[in-house]
Amino acid sequence: MKSRHKAREVALQILYRFDVKAQSTGQPAPAGAELVRELQGHFEHFQTPQGIREYASQLVAGTLQNGPAIDGLLETHAANWKLARMAFIDRALLRMAAYELTLIKPEVPASVVIDEAIELAKEFGSAETPAFVNGILDALRKAPRTAQD
Repeated sequence: MKSRHKAREVALQILYRFDVKAQSTGQPAPAGAELVRELQGHFEHFQTPQGIREYASQLVAGTLQNGPAIDGLLETHAANWKLARMAFIDRALLRMAAYELTLIKPEVPASVVIDEAIELAKEFGSAETPAFVNGILDALRKAPRTAQD
């Protein structure tokens, strides 16, 4: 669905911006009312259509709210890679896709989440990003689920 793809693209850009800002200032990503203000400002500035705002907001908020759990999953499945060593865009994309893959999985098929992440990796990442993202997300998809997943 084209609007979901655009929502993922918007969410990726927002998560990337928050991660860069957090690394450079030491301030955590916004939460609560501050997050709502940040999202609203972004959507208004870039004239994001209403239909895209809802899913993009869900992806951003869910990824941020579940950050430690998502980071733990990614560290487990990213053989020989630490999140801190990953490029900002790769890290933001993996976090968002891991959230979508593991926490709203019944709504979106795993193959769609992974395909969308690969497409975004081609658009925003380096030449190696698509294969890197595919490998980690595929390992995550194949991992046995626990009661918390």
